Amino acid sequence: MSERSVSKKSQQKRWYTVLAPEQFDRQEIGETVAKEPEQVLDRTVETTYGELSDEQGGENNVKLTFQVNDVGSDSAYTEFTKAELARDYLRSLVRRGSSKIKAVITVRTTDDYRVQLQPVAFTTKRADQSQQKAIRRTMIDLVEDAAEDNTFEDLLDSVLEGRLSSAIYGEAKTIYPLRRVEVQKLTVEAAPEEVQAEEETSVEVEEEDVEV
Repeated sequence: MSERSVSKKSQQKRWYTVLAPEQFDRQEIGETVAKEPEQVLDRTVETTYGELSDEQGGENNVKLTFQVNDVGSDSAYTEFTKAELARDYLRSLVRRGSSKIKAVITVRTTDDYRVQLQPVAFTTKRADQSQQKAIRRTMIDLVEDAAEDNTFEDLLDSVLEGRLSSAIYGEAKTIYPLRRVEVQKLTVEAAPEEVQAEEETSVEVEEEDVEV
């Protein structure tokens, strides 16, 4: 391939600056290249919470994933899709002779986002089955309460800033001594418009069943 044809191909492509959502102050989180704006849609970009916040340190253990949902002349705008603890950090929390207690909870926020959260608690020593069950119940109750009282943005903030895990720790440590509580993962399962569409479809199906 000639140097001219290579140059011509590269000129046809355009670089787009990828921006975080408004919740993260539209900060630049990367760049991507494409021939057409449509090709940028649905691309994902990963960064860490530490890189987007003023504080550094442990927040770099939280990996954030954003997906492009709109494209301008030279910018690509994103929406948040997932927060997840780094695997190396999670492994560092495991201790021999202790218990790791997990829960998977799907909730709906006050502004109709459907979100899945996975809190995890680490005990100082091995807890018995009844204690583990009680701690798991506490995690589920507090996560559900947080979703019932908060918008999606507020719920996400409480996870990223550690308020939700601190609340779980405060309650669950009365059941059995804990060393650490974290929210291992938070995933957006459906945005409000998707939730509404699912409900409308469900109502239509129910009405058809009644008619039959």
